[in-house]
Amino acid sequence: MDTVQKLVSGFTLDLGPLKEPLGFIRVLEWVFNIFAFATTGGYSGTTHFTVKCSTQEHNVNATFGYPFRLSAYPYQLPSCGSSTTNTTYLQGDFSSSAEFFVCVGVFGFLYCTATLILYLGYQTVYRQTSRGPIIDLVVTAAFAFLWLVSSSAWGKGLTDVKWATNPHHLVEQCPSICQAGDVPSMGRLNASVTFGFLNLILWAGNCWFIYKETPFHKDPNPPATVEEGGAPGP
Repeated sequence: MDTVQKLVSGFTLDLGPLKEPLGFIRVLEWVFNIFAFATTGGYSGTTHFTVKCSTQEHNVNATFGYPFRLSAYPYQLPSCGSSTTNTTYLQGDFSSSAEFFVCVGVFGFLYCTATLILYLGYQTVYRQTSRGPIIDLVVTAAFAFLWLVSSSAWGKGLTDVKWATNPHHLVEQCPSICQAGDVPSMGRLNASVTFGFLNLILWAGNCWFIYKETPFHKDPNPPATVEEGGAPGP
C-alpha cells in the first residue's frame, strides 16, 4: 500500500513531452505497434478452386488464418464419379515468423504504454538520474533490432503463405479436372509488413532523441565563459 501511495502521490500529469520529439515519436510507435500486430493476428482468408466433373462442378473452399499453421486447415476434395470426398490439408507451417512478429508488436505496445506513463507522469523521476534515459536507449535500440528481424522474417513468411494458398498451386494436384479460382485477398497482411518496417524506422530514429537525454551526449560547442575577475581586452 505504501508503494502504491508513493506512486500515486508522485504522479504529475504534464503533456509537455508530447510536444517534443521524444514523446511524440513514442506515441507514433504506440499506434503503429497496434496496427502491426492487429493486422496480422486478426487475419482470416479463404482460397478456392473448382473441380469439374463430367456431369457437375464442385466448389472447393479452404479457409486459413493466423498463426498460419496451414497443415492444420483441412478441406474436402470431391471425387468424380463418387459421392465420397477426400480430406486434404494445406501445406506448410509459417507460424514461427508470424507469431514472432506479433509478439514483438505486443511487447513493443506494452513498453510504449509504460514509457508514456513515465514521460507524462514521472518526468522528474525520468530525468533525475542518467539511469532512466540509458535504460530507455538500450531497450529502444533492442526493439529497433527486433523490428528489423521480425519484419524481414514475416515478409519472407508472407511470401511463402501466398504461394502455399495460391489456387494455381493447389490445382496442380488435379490439373485435368481442377480450375483455379480467385487469389485470396491479403491486403491486410501486406499492410502488416509495411507497418513492421515503419516501426523499424520510428524506433531506430527515436534512439537519437533518447541518446540526447543521456550523459553520453555532449555539446560540441560549449559556451565560452569569462573568468571571474577578468576583464575583456581593449
